[in-house]
Amino acid sequence: MEELKLYTYIAVFGTFALYFAIAWWARADSTSDFYVAGGGITPLQNGMAIGADWMSAASFISMAGMISFMGYGGSVFLMGWTGGYVLLALLLAPYMRKHGKFTVPEFIFDRYYSKTARVVAVACLIIASLTYIIGQMKGVGVAFSRFLEIDYDNGLYIGMFVVWVYAVLGGMKGITYTQIAQYVVMIFAYTIPAVFISLQLTGNPIPQLGLGSTLADGSGMYLLDKLDLVVTDLGFKEYTTANLGSTVNMFAYTLSLMIGTAGLPHVIMRFFTVPSVQAARASAGYALVCIALLYTVAPAVGAMARLNLMNTIEPVAGQNLVYDERPQWFKDWEKTGLLKYEDKNGDGKIQYTANNTDKIIIDEKTGKEILINEMVKVDRDIMVLANPAIANLPNWVIALVAAGGLAAALSTAAGLLLAISSSISHDLMKGILTPDMSEKNELLSSRVVMTIAIIVSGYLGLNPPGFAAGTVALAFGLAASSIFPALMMGIFCKKMSGPAAVAGMCSGIGITMLYVFQHKGIMFIPGTSFLGGMEPNWFFGISPNAFGVIGAIVNFSVAFVVLQVTGPAPKHIQEMVENMRIPSGAGAAHDH
Repeated sequence: MEELKLYTYIAVFGTFALYFAIAWWARADSTSDFYVAGGGITPLQNGMAIGADWMSAASFISMAGMISFMGYGGSVFLMGWTGGYVLLALLLAPYMRKHGKFTVPEFIFDRYYSKTARVVAVACLIIASLTYIIGQMKGVGVAFSRFLEIDYDNGLYIGMFVVWVYAVLGGMKGITYTQIAQYVVMIFAYTIPAVFISLQLTGNPIPQLGLGSTLADGSGMYLLDKLDLVVTDLGFKEYTTANLGSTVNMFAYTLSLMIGTAGLPHVIMRFFTVPSVQAARASAGYALVCIALLYTVAPAVGAMARLNLMNTIEPVAGQNLVYDERPQWFKDWEKTGLLKYEDKNGDGKIQYTANNTDKIIIDEKTGKEILINEMVKVDRDIMVLANPAIANLPNWVIALVAAGGLAAALSTAAGLLLAISSSISHDLMKGILTPDMSEKNELLSSRVVMTIAIIVSGYLGLNPPGFAAGTVALAFGLAASSIFPALMMGIFCKKMSGPAAVAGMCSGIGITMLYVFQHKGIMFIPGTSFLGGMEPNWFFGISPNAFGVIGAIVNFSVAFVVLQVTGPAPKHIQEMVENMRIPSGAGAAHDH
């Protein structure tokens, strides 16, 4: 155990020292450095940084955990997030890079010739980004609480401090180079344990192939067939066919994540850091490869983690693990409060079944029937971090996963904080309230705003509205319903007017927030949800996390209706849009 602690401290604090050193070396001296790293990042560097920015705590820590408990239903996260990135790379990034402004609200101001549009865009961006950061802070708290053996709240405070040091110091320049280092840490931390576990279970060293292979125990049974058998015996839904709600909800969830991805400002901002449109397209390609290295491994990690968990608690069918003989990893996660056991029938053994199971016992004192599920809490977000220990992998692998999980959460949190601080200091203060602000004061205000944003997001992270990936899905829904339609109409509908775009953004995010808050609580505060999580109250069976797609439809619809009333955009704006859509260097066509 002491050896594991030593390895963990070396891995975690060694990587932190690296991030701090990079942030100091690449610290921002100008607003251009702070917002877009001076525009001098190469496509490969940018691709790796986008990969780290993109693969947040939700991807690294929570996505495989979601898949491990939801099975097929969890695939919406894989399809939505990767599909959305393709949308972003093809439909938005090159055009916005050609326009060449620092931030998303600045683009919206130019395109919709309206300060009101800029303010609304800033508000939408802050709402979506803050919700997204809550998910990162949940991941930071989970990782720190386990590996420093402290409670969740203190883990969160440490994470807030670390982000503050290198994000406030370095700005986009420091964050970019830090994220390149974090990407390397992440990809090794995710794939090395997956290779070990795939070899252990199936004899195949490639996790993507191991998922579809037969088990190495000589039974000839496929891994997924075995997992289906194990979970259905305990009353859970079949792993390979379980939907996330209805088919309509699966479709809406995937689409909401896709278009929310394409509307997330912290990823769009990354394309402003390269020197040209061609470099923006190239960095999108590199980023897709970098992201695929992790995303194609996630289904294998999820399935193998679930099988290992089930086999630990019930090593042989019908024979449950004696609680006093539980392994060390079980005890470690109990300390964090993210794994809880109650001996409901007093036999000292761990019964782990679905809460909807028909397996019940009679309480001798009250005579009441009670469920025999004694694992009262198994937080989905622990699965990836606990997986190497469950599989009895070497201590250095467990330590590497700790460093990777923290790198994932910290890299995205830093990118989001930069998006928030730039939107307030550059778009709201410099762009509208105090246009004559000096560059030095703008830089100072950016750092002050980022500090405030870290404090607010940390406070919200103490009471997250759910597990990390679910919270992040809410953020994507908010971006999908507000920013994405405004950008799409701004690029592909040259007649779209400012008043129409503002009406669309307000109505889209308004209806999405109303729907989310009535089910999840106002600002996610417990006890303020007046409809609760009741599925009968869901609109066409669509969950709050998937409602962004409905908000986007409302946004588009309202904008086009208002456009008919207000009339098209001025001629010079339409010409600007035409110019934005022409590849740079393309000459006029000639008649011969």
